[in-house]
Amino acid sequence: MTKRQDKRIKIIGWLLFFLAIGFFCLQMGYLFIHQRFQVEYIDDRIFYMINIICVLCLSLGILFLLTLTKKWKLAVASIVILFIIMNGVLLVIGNSKIKNVTSISPDFKHVLAIKQNTKTGEAVYYRNYYGILALPKETLPYKTDGEFKVEWLANDVAVVTYKATDKTIHQFIGTYGDRGGGLSYYYVGAEIQGAWKSEDIELISSPDGISVTQNGQTETFDWDQIVQFGTLAIVLTENNQAKWTISLNEDFTIDSSSATSPSGGISVYRATMDENKPFVLTYDGAN
Repeated sequence: MTKRQDKRIKIIGWLLFFLAIGFFCLQMGYLFIHQRFQVEYIDDRIFYMINIICVLCLSLGILFLLTLTKKWKLAVASIVILFIIMNGVLLVIGNSKIKNVTSISPDFKHVLAIKQNTKTGEAVYYRNYYGILALPKETLPYKTDGEFKVEWLANDVAVVTYKATDKTIHQFIGTYGDRGGGLSYYYVGAEIQGAWKSEDIELISSPDGISVTQNGQTETFDWDQIVQFGTLAIVLTENNQAKWTISLNEDFTIDSSSATSPSGGISVYRATMDENKPFVLTYDGAN
């Protein structure tokens, strides 16, 4: 081995060693703020994955920096394998108690995170504020049976369709943006007043409520059957079940001071556990 090669190996070894120290400090910092401020990793499995990465970096750093005999190399490898197996088992056990539902937005800027207690069926929605760290924001209103389906209707709108323990279908919306500049609160139903159409579906929003027509069948929803999430989406409900989600697309603009027609499109997404895609509708005039 040349001196240049030896120098490169030493540099890689020190880099791995300092990475291990960095991951160790990250874990210690996490345990402190978790205990003091109830901050959690956005996905509980991250804790065990960082443990594994930390030990791998440390062991490889030692192998690159020190000249070890075959016996010591075998001992280091055995300890690392044992540690990885132990953390893998803990990860599986932890995920069997708390089911993690994690989905990243198409533009990789937002993360939807839900943690469900598999014993009680209670599911909690988490909002990430510090990258991979998050705080619990709200509990889903119905205990779930553990089956979730996530669909991003926009880069900042995620629809979670899930079954409750009584087999009813519900939808929860994670919203991460705004269409009005963030200066005021507004109601989605009021902003989409008028008729909206695509090739397969028609929607009409009026002072009396919202109607959705598909395949010649019309469903009508009064305003007391409509639940708003943030300022980007609403869920239409009937008989204590979700039927449709309506969200404002990214090209939709809010201008309450203007009398002009709405600009941009909306997405309409049926509440079902089967695979389906949202419909994109455009404005078709006042109803």
